[in-house]
Amino acid sequence: MVKKTTGFITTFIFIFTALVIGVLFFAPDLVFTRPEGDSRRLSKQTRVVIPQSRFQDDDYYEDYPAERLAYEDNRNAKVALDEGETIVSVLTQDFDGDLQDEQIIAYRNLSEPGSPIYITYVQYDDLAGGYKRIWNSPTLITRPGTVSLYTQDLLGDHGVSVIVTGINAAGEHTLTALRKDGPAPEQDAAGDESAPFTKIAEIRIDGSIAVQEIERTQAYQRGISNGQSFTIAAYGRDNDSANMLDQIEVTYVYNPDRAFYEQSRITRMPGTQIEQRRVRELLDGNPEVFERFINGLWYYAGADGTPDNRQYIYFNLPNRELIFYGDESQQVFIWLNSSSTRYGLYVSSQNISVTSLRRSLNIELESLDSIRIRVSEDVRLKLGVTDSWDGSYRKAGSTAAGLQDDVLPVIPHLDASYDGFIGKLVFSKDGFYELYAQGTVLKGKYAFFALDDRELLELRPGGITGFPRETYIVTRQIPESSSDSREELTLVRVRLGTEGIQEVHEAAISLAPAPSE
Repeated sequence: MVKKTTGFITTFIFIFTALVIGVLFFAPDLVFTRPEGDSRRLSKQTRVVIPQSRFQDDDYYEDYPAERLAYEDNRNAKVALDEGETIVSVLTQDFDGDLQDEQIIAYRNLSEPGSPIYITYVQYDDLAGGYKRIWNSPTLITRPGTVSLYTQDLLGDHGVSVIVTGINAAGEHTLTALRKDGPAPEQDAAGDESAPFTKIAEIRIDGSIAVQEIERTQAYQRGISNGQSFTIAAYGRDNDSANMLDQIEVTYVYNPDRAFYEQSRITRMPGTQIEQRRVRELLDGNPEVFERFINGLWYYAGADGTPDNRQYIYFNLPNRELIFYGDESQQVFIWLNSSSTRYGLYVSSQNISVTSLRRSLNIELESLDSIRIRVSEDVRLKLGVTDSWDGSYRKAGSTAAGLQDDVLPVIPHLDASYDGFIGKLVFSKDGFYELYAQGTVLKGKYAFFALDDRELLELRPGGITGFPRETYIVTRQIPESSSDSREELTLVRVRLGTEGIQEVHEAAISLAPAPSE
């Protein structure tokens, strides 16, 4: 009897254990439950929602999903801001050599319209076991889309200087430079003598500001000795001259005794004598007017005005892109934001491949067929590209088109299908095209635009390395012998160069409207 009871108990324990294992394996939620609030907390991470500019909306990032990730990553703050504060830009870097990243966050207060952009320093707190804000300071900037935030050894002492540039409400270009752990002869804005940064420069002017970098010695490069401090040049209107394009160059030099950049000299820079009415048309404060003026291909011009066929900048207004050609390389930047300045336009852009690389351009009117460009970058990368983009540029081909009132009107995107010997070409109104040919489908982006009073079409196939862009002259016509009122297209392959539009002598492509399905 004992043996039977023992066998029964053993069998029961075995069956019960098997059932428990089965439940744990196939239906764990029946055993382990979690409150609904905790489940939501674990499955969703807090994210910062940032108001977008007109070039940073959902439609834009649907075209460039990689740019959406980069945009969010660049604004991934390690701390939560206070209510009403929104992030403008984030700089993440090891500022004090402790192998732990710190952050400089540029932010604005939405509850204070017209308030300046602030910066805050975020550092890891060992006692608290997390990051915390330890210092805040206002800048001179009020327009969030113009903020450029980067670091540089400005003084040549192998230290870290944070440089913040941008535009204020008056349209002036501003620069604020802060030295990490530098001398502090005065208190900071909050009255704290122990602030981690000391302000070493604060400049504003109704033109542009540039840090004038110089080549430093090998001893500096190897960390053996210090280098020479960089100077800062500010360019503004010469109020003593009647010519609106006459400028002054104000040079600032670092004074180690006062630990601050001080004005060193003022140099007058005569501008080109241009009809003042046309200058006012271009510099009336509307960025779209100057955008239309610079739209197209510009080539670098030397001091004597001779073109440099190795260096171009293409302002692709329909696609909101900046394309830099130089040293047999091509760099494509997304055109993020434009702000009017006294002499032209301030443009912020982001590299389409190296998403952490942001480039800002101060574009100034030099004459009716030339512009002067000063470029700055948030990230100093050594990619083997040695081009300096600063300098004067002349418009390739005709230059008067940007000032004419009767510019050829062109609709950049269509909603139409065409047939030809190359296959079936389908244009979508969202800027994408599909080419069906020989059982394959080629997809990409396209845009119609005008140059030298000619309509052109640019096709950019997707997923193709090298130099994928193709440009065509477009001729439209309605066939007389047909009852179909839709236009036929004729495409002729061309190349854009210093002389404007250049044919490559390929056979024309005829496209007829595809039958309606």
